[in-house]
Amino acid sequence: MPSFAPITIRQPQPYDIVDDPVAICGVGTGFEGVFSARVRDGNGAQLALTSISAGGLGIWGNYHATLPLGAIPATPNGTVEVFEFPPSGMGDELNKVTVPVIFGRALLDPYHGFAEYTVVAGDTLSGIAQHWYGDASQWPRIFAANTDEIADPNLIFPGQVFRIPQ
Repeated sequence: MPSFAPITIRQPQPYDIVDDPVAICGVGTGFEGVFSARVRDGNGAQLALTSISAGGLGIWGNYHATLPLGAIPATPNGTVEVFEFPPSGMGDELNKVTVPVIFGRALLDPYHGFAEYTVVAGDTLSGIAQHWYGDASQWPRIFAANTDEIADPNLIFPGQVFRIPQ
Protein backbone atom coordinates (compact mmCIF):
# COMPACT_ATOMS: atom_id res chain seq x y z
CA MET A 1 0.00 0.00 0.00
CA PRO A 2 1.42 3.45 -0.92
CA SER A 3 2.30 5.97 1.74
CA PHE A 4 0.77 9.43 1.39
CA ALA A 5 2.62 12.68 2.05
CA PRO A 6 1.23 14.58 5.05
CA ILE A 7 0.48 17.60 2.83
CA THR A 8 -0.03 17.88 -0.93
CA ILE A 9 -0.95 20.88 -3.06
CA ARG A 10 -3.14 20.00 -6.04
CA GLN A 11 -3.80 23.58 -7.07
CA PRO A 12 -1.98 25.72 -8.06
CA GLN A 13 0.45 23.67 -10.11
CA PRO A 14 4.06 24.89 -10.51
CA TYR A 15 4.27 28.15 -12.49
CA ASP A 16 0.51 28.63 -12.74
CA ILE A 17 -0.56 32.24 -13.12
CA VAL A 18 -2.61 32.95 -10.01
CA ASP A 19 -5.19 35.63 -9.37
CA ASP A 20 -6.08 37.62 -6.27
CA PRO A 21 -7.20 36.06 -4.02
CA VAL A 22 -4.92 33.06 -4.51
CA ALA A 23 -7.01 29.89 -4.34
CA ILE A 24 -5.32 26.72 -3.12
CA CYS A 25 -6.51 23.18 -2.56
CA GLY A 26 -5.08 19.78 -1.79
CA VAL A 27 -5.06 16.95 0.70
CA GLY A 28 -3.43 17.01 4.10
CA THR A 29 -3.25 15.92 7.67
CA GLY A 30 -1.70 17.57 10.66
CA PHE A 31 -1.63 17.52 14.41
CA GLU A 32 -5.27 18.03 15.40
CA GLY A 33 -6.00 18.57 11.69
CA VAL A 34 -4.54 22.09 11.57
CA PHE A 35 -1.87 23.39 9.23
CA SER A 36 -1.17 26.69 7.45
CA ALA A 37 -0.91 28.23 3.98
CA ARG A 38 1.19 31.22 3.03
CA VAL A 39 1.90 33.25 -0.11
CA ARG A 40 5.26 35.00 -0.58
CA ASP A 41 6.53 37.27 -3.34
CA GLY A 42 9.83 36.67 -5.14
CA ASN A 43 11.67 38.72 -2.49
CA GLY A 44 10.41 36.41 0.26
CA ALA A 45 7.96 38.93 1.72
CA GLN A 46 4.87 37.29 3.21
CA LEU A 47 1.74 38.48 1.38
CA ALA A 48 -0.88 36.28 3.06
CA LEU A 49 -1.15 33.62 5.78
CA THR A 50 -4.11 31.51 6.87
CA SER A 51 -4.87 28.44 8.97
CA ILE A 52 -6.44 25.36 7.40
CA SER A 53 -8.39 22.56 9.04
CA ALA A 54 -8.38 19.19 7.29
CA GLY A 55 -8.05 15.60 8.34
CA GLY A 56 -6.44 14.88 11.67
CA LEU A 57 -3.69 12.79 13.17
CA GLY A 58 -3.37 9.97 10.64
CA ILE A 59 -6.49 11.02 8.70
CA TRP A 60 -6.11 12.87 5.39
CA GLY A 61 -8.75 15.37 4.34
CA ASN A 62 -9.38 17.70 1.41
CA TYR A 63 -8.75 21.38 1.98
CA HIS A 64 -9.50 24.57 0.09
CA ALA A 65 -8.49 28.09 1.05
CA THR A 66 -8.35 31.52 -0.53
CA LEU A 67 -5.63 33.95 0.43
CA PRO A 68 -6.31 37.61 -0.45
CA LEU A 69 -3.09 39.45 -1.28
CA GLY A 70 -4.32 42.93 -0.42
CA ALA A 71 -2.07 44.65 -2.98
CA ILE A 72 -0.30 44.02 -6.25
CA PRO A 73 2.79 41.88 -5.47
CA ALA A 74 6.18 43.58 -5.86
CA THR A 75 7.42 40.76 -8.11
CA PRO A 76 5.65 38.68 -10.77
CA ASN A 77 7.08 35.47 -9.30
CA GLY A 78 6.36 34.05 -5.88
CA THR A 79 5.44 30.91 -3.95
CA VAL A 80 2.54 29.20 -2.27
CA GLU A 81 3.57 27.26 0.85
CA VAL A 82 1.52 24.82 2.91
CA PHE A 83 3.02 23.53 6.16
CA GLU A 84 2.56 22.77 9.84
CA PHE A 85 3.86 25.15 12.49
CA PRO A 86 6.05 23.19 14.92
CA PRO A 87 5.30 23.17 18.63
CA SER A 88 6.50 26.43 20.19
CA GLY A 89 10.28 26.78 19.99
CA MET A 90 10.73 23.38 18.32
CA GLY A 91 12.44 24.47 15.07
CA ASP A 92 11.48 24.74 11.43
CA GLU A 93 8.10 24.39 9.78
CA LEU A 94 7.04 20.77 9.29
CA ASN A 95 5.98 18.89 6.13
CA LYS A 96 6.36 22.09 4.08
CA VAL A 97 5.35 21.98 0.41
CA THR A 98 6.33 24.94 -1.79
CA VAL A 99 4.94 25.66 -5.26
CA PRO A 100 6.39 28.44 -7.47
CA VAL A 101 3.66 30.68 -8.96
CA ILE A 102 3.31 33.78 -11.13
CA PHE A 103 1.06 36.64 -9.99
CA GLY A 104 -1.32 37.75 -12.73
CA ARG A 105 -1.88 41.20 -11.21
CA ALA A 106 1.89 41.85 -11.14
CA LEU A 107 1.91 41.27 -14.91
CA LEU A 108 -1.24 43.19 -15.82
CA ASP A 109 -3.78 44.91 -13.60
CA PRO A 110 -6.60 44.12 -13.75
CA TYR A 111 -5.74 40.53 -14.67
CA HIS A 112 -8.52 38.49 -16.29
CA GLY A 113 -6.70 35.38 -17.54
CA PHE A 114 -4.44 34.52 -20.44
CA ALA A 115 -4.58 33.61 -24.11
CA GLU A 116 -2.36 30.96 -25.65
CA TYR A 117 -0.03 31.76 -28.51
CA THR A 118 2.06 29.24 -30.47
CA VAL A 119 5.40 30.62 -31.66
CA VAL A 120 6.05 30.50 -35.41
CA ALA A 121 9.32 30.95 -37.30
CA GLY A 122 10.51 34.57 -37.17
CA ASP A 123 8.65 35.47 -33.97
CA THR A 124 10.29 37.55 -31.24
CA LEU A 125 8.90 38.42 -27.83
CA SER A 126 8.73 42.08 -28.84
CA GLY A 127 6.85 41.15 -32.02
CA ILE A 128 4.38 39.04 -30.04
CA ALA A 129 3.93 41.93 -27.57
CA GLN A 130 3.31 44.32 -30.46
CA HIS A 131 0.63 41.98 -31.83
CA TRP A 132 -1.16 41.38 -28.50
CA TYR A 133 -0.68 44.70 -26.70
CA GLY A 134 0.09 47.16 -29.50
CA ASP A 135 3.39 47.92 -27.75
CA ALA A 136 6.61 45.98 -28.42
CA SER A 137 8.13 47.21 -25.14
CA GLN A 138 5.64 45.04 -23.20
CA TRP A 139 7.62 41.86 -24.05
CA PRO A 140 8.85 41.47 -20.40
CA ARG A 141 5.22 40.79 -19.40
CA ILE A 142 5.16 37.77 -21.73
CA PHE A 143 8.60 36.65 -20.58
CA ALA A 144 7.59 36.82 -16.89
CA ALA A 145 4.41 34.84 -17.58
CA ASN A 146 6.42 32.04 -19.19
CA THR A 147 9.64 31.72 -17.20
CA ASP A 148 9.12 27.97 -17.05
CA GLU A 149 9.21 27.88 -20.88
CA ILE A 150 11.72 30.64 -21.73
CA ALA A 151 15.29 30.48 -20.41
CA ASP A 152 16.58 33.38 -22.54
CA PRO A 153 14.19 36.03 -23.91
CA ASN A 154 16.31 36.23 -27.06
CA LEU A 155 15.84 32.51 -27.78
CA ILE A 156 12.30 31.38 -28.47
CA PHE A 157 11.44 28.51 -30.80
CA PRO A 158 8.65 27.59 -33.21
CA GLY A 159 6.13 25.34 -31.53
CA GLN A 160 6.51 26.79 -28.04
CA VAL A 161 3.15 27.73 -26.54
CA PHE A 162 3.13 30.90 -24.45
CA ARG A 163 0.57 32.34 -22.06
CA ILE A 164 -0.29 35.93 -22.97
CA PRO A 165 -1.73 37.74 -19.92
CA GLN A 166 -5.02 39.50 -20.62
